[in-house]
Amino acid sequence: MAGSDVRKYLPLTESTYYILVALSEPMHGYGVMQKVEKLSEGTVTIGPGTLYGAFGTLEKAGLIRMVKEEERRKSYLLTARGRAVLKEQITRLAIMNRNGQGLLGILD
Repeated sequence: MAGSDVRKYLPLTESTYYILVALSEPMHGYGVMQKVEKLSEGTVTIGPGTLYGAFGTLEKAGLIRMVKEEERRKSYLLTARGRAVLKEQITRLAIMNRNGQGLLGILD
């Protein structure tokens, strides 16, 4: 996937980042909400309306796809494009973290 194609989705919002991280394995909406809260150590909570709106947007952009539907429960998973976008976002966050770690002593 071309880098410029990936970059058009960046930067991700914090919520979108955590949704994509959660969807590195197949998961339904309630599972995603729980995993986001756990991964973010309680700093990010996503309600059902926000989550299902995000699912629609991410699916339309080709970053996730529905992989299973049982009764009313739909499970989603990252696509190849979604994995590429998430990988690029993680790289961006690593750069930000390195720069921020260098400032910690100065900011005290």
